[in-house]
Amino acid sequence: MRLKEMIKQPASRGDLDRRRFLQLTGLSGLGLVLGLGWKPGDEEAIVAAAGTTAVNLSAYIIIDSSGTISIMNPQPDMGQGTFQSVPAMIAEELEVTLEQIRIIQTGGEKQYGRQTSGGSNSIRGNYQKLRTVGAAAKEMLILAATQRWKVPVSECYASGGVVYHKPSGKSLSYGELAVEAGRLPVPQQPVLKDPRDFKIIGKNYPRPDVPLKISGKAVYGIDVELPGMLYASVAHCPVFNSKLVSYEDADTMRVKGVKKLVRFQRALGAHKYDAVAVIADTYWAAYQGKLALKVKWDYDGNDVFDTDVYEQTLRELSGKEGTVVHSDGNFEAAFSSAPVQLTALYELPMVSHSPMEPQNCTALWHGKDLLEIWVSSQGADRVKDEIARNLGIPRDNIKVNILFSGGGFGRRLYNDYAVEAASIAREVDAPVKMIWTREEDTQLGPFRPPTFSAMKAGLSADGKPLAFQHKVISPSMGSTLEDKKDTSGESSSMTEGISTQAYELPNMKNEYVFSQIHIPLAAWRSVTSSTVAFAHECFIDEMAAKAGRDPLQYRLDVLLTKDSDTKRLLLKLKEVSYWDRPLPAGWGRGVAQYEFFAGLGGYVVEVSSTNQSGIHIEKVYMVIDLGTVVNPDMVALQVEGAATMALTAAIKSAITFTNGQTRQTNFHNYPLVRINEMPEVEVHIIAEGGPKIKGVGEPGLPPFAPALANAIFAATGKRIRKLPFNINKV
Repeated sequence: MRLKEMIKQPASRGDLDRRRFLQLTGLSGLGLVLGLGWKPGDEEAIVAAAGTTAVNLSAYIIIDSSGTISIMNPQPDMGQGTFQSVPAMIAEELEVTLEQIRIIQTGGEKQYGRQTSGGSNSIRGNYQKLRTVGAAAKEMLILAATQRWKVPVSECYASGGVVYHKPSGKSLSYGELAVEAGRLPVPQQPVLKDPRDFKIIGKNYPRPDVPLKISGKAVYGIDVELPGMLYASVAHCPVFNSKLVSYEDADTMRVKGVKKLVRFQRALGAHKYDAVAVIADTYWAAYQGKLALKVKWDYDGNDVFDTDVYEQTLRELSGKEGTVVHSDGNFEAAFSSAPVQLTALYELPMVSHSPMEPQNCTALWHGKDLLEIWVSSQGADRVKDEIARNLGIPRDNIKVNILFSGGGFGRRLYNDYAVEAASIAREVDAPVKMIWTREEDTQLGPFRPPTFSAMKAGLSADGKPLAFQHKVISPSMGSTLEDKKDTSGESSSMTEGISTQAYELPNMKNEYVFSQIHIPLAAWRSVTSSTVAFAHECFIDEMAAKAGRDPLQYRLDVLLTKDSDTKRLLLKLKEVSYWDRPLPAGWGRGVAQYEFFAGLGGYVVEVSSTNQSGIHIEKVYMVIDLGTVVNPDMVALQVEGAATMALTAAIKSAITFTNGQTRQTNFHNYPLVRINEMPEVEVHIIAEGGPKIKGVGEPGLPPFAPALANAIFAATGKRIRKLPFNINKV
């Protein structure tokens, strides 16, 4: 049965008792059980098979007597490829192909721990653990075979889901061995394969989700259909921190199909925002009912907020001393006595995540305190935590079905929309699908923080750095989501990577100046590195220009005299981009790199300014340092996607406010880069193996914009210090 068909057959409200619910959410009766998850619709089949035919060889592997192999995937797929890459690590050591397995998405069960896709952690956080899972299960299956045959382990091997006895040629499938293997102790230190023997890891292996997505069979959260389902459209206040005074629903109730209105609160972090949901038997009716609703709000003075005014505040704060996040030597003395002094202020705005699939969630209550959720989210565990905290029900009473996500970029780490759906569905005797409009997705946040950077450097007469300062001026994500009174601890999260670059900069003193704001802010792809890296790498370029040096060679000769991953990456960039090759007249090339918690990447961007339509991006070269790579094709796709987001944020879009309301509403006034505007991105991977595993999805974003700005300076002599800028009018 196809997934889309299975998802239409859930238990109806009220006919699921607590015991059955806990079976489906924990499946704690499956023999050697350390944990189990599912994809929507698999529950009945898995429970039915659990009694005698299915065996858990570990928390992540189920094998039944028919030979069906199920592998759990704890990392939601937002398009970044975890539906393939995470199970691939298990399958590699288990000696099965991806074509032989069924992939099941976990649902926030405690035994799996962190089940969140974020921070480029899916591979680097699971690589050793999941390979060990696969290797342990393989050893159990081989041992079971040797015990049946009464032969030494050394005479047996596994391949393609079968254990073979080399001398006799006898063989047994994993399905035939599953029950016996399940009775054996789990090896704690199984032998892992030599990477030279990998068949999946490191190869351009086909993604099993691609055929589903191309054919339209893949199910996203917004696709969910349940029997008797109702729809909800929500009236949120366009001014943050306002209070709902009253509403008139006479016109709303006249809309055909409208059933009920529910007043509730949107929960985003520690904050609660008043809202009214219109529930109807079709989404169109719910939406039209919302448009007909007359709501009276108390803005409580928040309707005076204006982005232009707020940004001026940030400029004024740039002269203020902040919290010192790094101090080495004596910056003040070294800067004041330096023969050459440089200062610059860089300004980056708020931006929206704007995934292609707007926020949505379907919720169904079984009785009064058992809840089932279907949702596109970056973390089933986070969905459970947020609903349990806000609705006051036990975490174990929540069953979460994670679907494919049409983009996340950090937005789906925050599950306010799932709490909304659960709150609304609690008031009706039916499943409810709640959908945000594109306008709501654009306007309601949370947003990437506006971030300004005040830069200072002192140079010697021959251009060597003597003093360096990066001062970040911004509100913080934590303070807007959690209403923190003490913001001193926010400095480290808002100054990501500025003090840990490999550059050898003496007398460094970096600071953070906090600025209060009531607009909700949250992690955006590559978190604060997406803003501070722009200032950091553009200013390094300014230092090189002041010293009269080639910017890439300045980094290599002056700032990176010691060996490091960064130096190796820049040398690779120099090679693959043919850096020393002369460019045509009117062209320029720029370079930038950035290393932070998620990993390390660097770009060379080539631009031309020879025509009348501004700057044209001719070619982009990117090098990403991974240590180990699971699927090179997916790495290239992720880098291309990161470059696209970075270019959009650099030349297209910003979130601004007037009278307390977001000015931007949809893609007509919050545009994204179109395919004809996207340059070719040539991706090179440094993957030499070893214990260090680095992330992919985020390191490809921070260095792109500074490399572009530095290329524009090389071509035109004009410095870009404020984003976004009009690339056609540089």
